[in-house]
Amino acid sequence: MKKIWILWGLICLALAGYFVNQMFIQAHKTDFLIGEASYGHYQIEMACTACHTEPFGGEEILQNACVACHQTELDAAHDSHPKKKFTDPRNADRLEVVDARYCVSCHTEHQHEQTRAMGVSLPDDYCYHCHQDIAEERESHQDLAFDSCADAGCHNYHDNRALYENFLLQHAQEPWLKVLDEVVLSSSMPSYYHHSKNADFSDVSAQQPVNLDSEAKIAVAAVFAEDIHAEAGLSCASCHLQDADEWLAKPASSQCATCHSQETEGFLASKHGMRLAQDLPAMNTDMSRSMAFHTAAQQECSACHAPHQYQQMSATESCLSCHDDEHSKSFIASPHAKQSDIEFSCATCHMPHKQIMIDGQAFSMVEHNQNANLRPNEKMIREVCLDCHGLGFSIDALADQLLINNNFNGQPSKHVPSIDWALERDSR
Repeated sequence: MKKIWILWGLICLALAGYFVNQMFIQAHKTDFLIGEASYGHYQIEMACTACHTEPFGGEEILQNACVACHQTELDAAHDSHPKKKFTDPRNADRLEVVDARYCVSCHTEHQHEQTRAMGVSLPDDYCYHCHQDIAEERESHQDLAFDSCADAGCHNYHDNRALYENFLLQHAQEPWLKVLDEVVLSSSMPSYYHHSKNADFSDVSAQQPVNLDSEAKIAVAAVFAEDIHAEAGLSCASCHLQDADEWLAKPASSQCATCHSQETEGFLASKHGMRLAQDLPAMNTDMSRSMAFHTAAQQECSACHAPHQYQQMSATESCLSCHDDEHSKSFIASPHAKQSDIEFSCATCHMPHKQIMIDGQAFSMVEHNQNANLRPNEKMIREVCLDCHGLGFSIDALADQLLINNNFNGQPSKHVPSIDWALERDSR
């Protein structure tokens, strides 16, 4: 009997040691994963502390983690359902079914099998709980089902700007295609590259490049001489030399960030860089479970910007070297790619230029966070589509999945009557 108790004790100690090792030492805590994370978070599901900042935290801890990552995005979208709306005592009864003060009430994680678009884990008719009377207020909505509220980008719980009536009326009469000569994409503004306050380029400029004693190195130097970094007065050491004397054969993205801090901020918030933001190895296309890929390239700066051949606009070839889905593969034959007046690439729409103000001067900078205008796709209307197209065409096109799949090779086969309804109400 004594031997049995000793054996039992040893087994318990072994199990305790195993789980202590998993919890506090091992980077991958797979044994504690209670279920697959959603599309938005699966890349960092092994970085437990990204959301669970305290081991015994409750809803408030999780809420703070959500806000830490997503508040900027919600502010930009003019969040139409902010938490303060539901802390108003007059709305207390609305919380009985769904406690909308907390993100996790609608976005429950680790339930991938029952998570819908945009990480929503509630049934699609969740609007019903607060808006049962909408059919009485809006004649146009009488025959619409509550699980269709988000169809065709009509309504978005957080970003409802696409359907503001003033916005619809303002753009109601626009042609489907604007005059391209009048919509040159931010090219008149200078580009902005931020030199980190910690980087001392006066010292770097005085350093000598590496000893070029082989044909390969000489060839690299010849290419670099035509590079935009050389034009900026940088040397090999500017990127390859870290600290005082540590030479980096292949500088990581963190080295790029010493100058490109603004671009890096967007990159780390994107699907491409979110693992690096959590100190995890760079995203590898083999890890993806949601899209078709045909290479296993790691998502770092060099995946799109080839060293020594830096381009201000990421080339379409860079995107197509990884993305193998129908929409991406159709780009070459698309109307966008065939434009001769404006240089189009995948990045034109998915990583558009944006204007930033520095010391009172306007600069153009590439938005490296694709999430900023990609999901839901109606985000693209204001920031991208309206640069070249009318609002009516843009809404219809983004509601047509077949048209999206063939990369907009044709006209929309669907019509979303939002503008029609706004015009009808305005005429009364």
